[in-house]
Amino acid sequence: MTPTLILTVVAIAVGALVLYRSVRIVPQATADIIERFGRYHRTLNAGLSLVVPFVDQVRNRVDLREQVVPFAPQPVITAENLVVSIDTVIYYQVTDTKAATYEVANFLTAIEQLTVTTLRNIIGGMDLERTLTSREEINTELRGVLDEATGRWGIRVNRVELKAVDPPDSIKEAMEKQMRADRDKRASILTAEGQKQSAILTAEGERTSAVLRARGQAEAAVLSAEADAKAQAARARGQAQAIATVFKAIHEGKPDERLLAYQYLQTLPLIAEGDSNKLWIVPSEMGKALEGLGGFFGAVKSATANNDGPAPVPAPPAHISAETTDLDGPPRPRDEDDYRPYSP
Repeated sequence: MTPTLILTVVAIAVGALVLYRSVRIVPQATADIIERFGRYHRTLNAGLSLVVPFVDQVRNRVDLREQVVPFAPQPVITAENLVVSIDTVIYYQVTDTKAATYEVANFLTAIEQLTVTTLRNIIGGMDLERTLTSREEINTELRGVLDEATGRWGIRVNRVELKAVDPPDSIKEAMEKQMRADRDKRASILTAEGQKQSAILTAEGERTSAVLRARGQAEAAVLSAEADAKAQAARARGQAQAIATVFKAIHEGKPDERLLAYQYLQTLPLIAEGDSNKLWIVPSEMGKALEGLGGFFGAVKSATANNDGPAPVPAPPAHISAETTDLDGPPRPRDEDDYRPYSP
């Protein structure tokens, strides 16, 4: 191999090396920090860029995407001197690659330590119950402190979340007992309220039922009384009409004393038919009426036997006078009132 060929090969190799060192390809969502002779020169964004070989050096490649970093559990003391373990998660993003490279040696470690100290300051002023129930408040306050401190480093803290808050085991047991007692208390209260409402509704239902029942009985009694009154009125009207008809028939027939006596005899057995009739009082004039009636039937029988025609109606017996005797007064002559039927 001749010296010329050797020089040519060396020149080609050096040219290729220079070309390789001069071209920089930066991936998407990343940035390269370029230093020239040890000083910051510029920032290369995503794409193809040219640098001076052996003069410009890449100091650092920074990821511009949002990063999620979980921190290890940290023991924190509350205002009640209780030690709780808190896990945190930080969401951050690099906004200034130069500041993130030169303003802090390791921004991730700095964020972690700042998170721990700030969290202890915040939790130290809260009791356990507030710590467990005020996560949003803690997240907001912690994010404000971190964002203010990391802004100088070219870092923006987007979110801070408390992943877990673990109190001691003894406190957990006490909390579980308290929670169980509260639930039992609420269950007892709900049961008592349910029984109370049930008793109230039952009493109201019984009262309404009693009122409706009494109202129905009252209306039924009123209707029954009205029906009885109407029935009695109808019976009274019927009896009045019957009495008026009988009275009219008797008045038009002009009955004599013997006919009335005969009707009286027919009515006496009807009076005695009742089982409750233990005593039967016969009027004092009963004998005289029977004697007159017997004489009447005897005269009719004799006239019929002789076939001499109809016999005249015999006069009343001598002992049946034309006068009548009241039970509480002297004898008096008979008049039309003695033959007039009774009318109520």
